Amino acid sequence: MTRVGFLSAASAATYSKNWDVLKAALRDAGHIEGKNIEFEVRWADGASDRLPELARELVRRKVDVIVTHGTLGALALKQATATIPIVCVGISDPMASGIVASLARPGGNITGFSILSEQLYEKRLALLKEAVPRIRRVAFLMNPGNPVYGPMFESMQATAKSVGV
Repeated sequence: MTRVGFLSAASAATYSKNWDVLKAALRDAGHIEGKNIEFEVRWADGASDRLPELARELVRRKVDVIVTHGTLGALALKQATATIPIVCVGISDPMASGIVASLARPGGNITGFSILSEQLYEKRLALLKEAVPRIRRVAFLMNPGNPVYGPMFESMQATAKSVGV
């Protein structure tokens, strides 16, 4: 029986569709819950400060692999284990946040995909300026407790100066 851990900063109610898609894809690949796969699911219910303890809990449960989404979940799991494989979905810049050493050779026990949102935010700002040439001020709302926003904000400031915002 394969034991899959799942860690989310979200709540079951807000992330249930995504969770259902993952389980359906696994089922389509022949992984039947209760027959050859079981899930250990941990929801932080929007309280990201709970992620480190939930990550350690999954490690104590001795799951075979852990799936997470978002940078904070990936960071919590990186601190909790260096041996259990971790699959990250939709993290921002994994190098800037310290999740992996490089994109070409991430090293360690972490894999997955990145949304590289820093570059997307830069492009969105440039497109906004192109669409609304007279724009002079733009607000950037961020969670200061999420380490991904520091480099992203610095990048946004540089892009803003280059496009005259």
